[in-house]
Amino acid sequence: MGSTELTGICERLKLASTATLTSVLRSQGITRSFMHDVVPLGPNMRMAGPAYTLRYIPAREDLDEEPVDNLKDVQRIGIEQFTEGSVFVIDARGDTRAGTMGSILAKRLQVKGAAGIVTDGAYRDSPSIISSGLPSFAVGMNAHTNKTIHFPSEIQVPIACGEVAVLPGDIIVGDDEGVVVVPANLAQDTAKRAIEMERKEEFIYEKISSGASIVGTYPPDEKTMAEYENWKKSNSNVE
Repeated sequence: MGSTELTGICERLKLASTATLTSVLRSQGITRSFMHDVVPLGPNMRMAGPAYTLRYIPAREDLDEEPVDNLKDVQRIGIEQFTEGSVFVIDARGDTRAGTMGSILAKRLQVKGAAGIVTDGAYRDSPSIISSGLPSFAVGMNAHTNKTIHFPSEIQVPIACGEVAVLPGDIIVGDDEGVVVVPANLAQDTAKRAIEMERKEEFIYEKISSGASIVGTYPPDEKTMAEYENWKKSNSNVE
């Protein structure tokens, strides 16, 4: 998949809600796609991009080096090798007792063109990360530095985040509800199906708002589907 095609798929996925995407993925046989307890740090933090992964293991005193060596520290190496447009995803094992990243490393990723950052742990300097505008998702906030609890082990390997499997290159989509993982091999079809589902649900929502019963409307019967097809044709904003 070329970079232009990937960018287009990500933009289309970003148009759909994570709720819609989980429904589409379920129809494709993927039932574990939504990250548990991983939420946006602030409002309007929509993002979509391929996963760039970092795996933490529990910290151990003999593993840590002071001061940090940017040429040896796996997290620092990963940040410098980071690919523009990607989402930096950190496997923190669901442990929020220390931040997985602070505002300076987050800013470096933002400057390098990150679509967002995600962890099933916490961030430190969270207010600064929020004010930067970088879409950021986590379980919590914690002022402790990362290596009091975490040790960066590997980059660009399969990880778990929010109890969901994440492979490098999977498409990570985030909105005000949370984060969903779209397997890379399903991304194009998922984007197409999701846009159609969003259109249909917009139509159904309008009918319910106007007083229609859910019977025959949600899910739609043949009559409602015929009305939907006519609605699509008559609405210039719906392609």
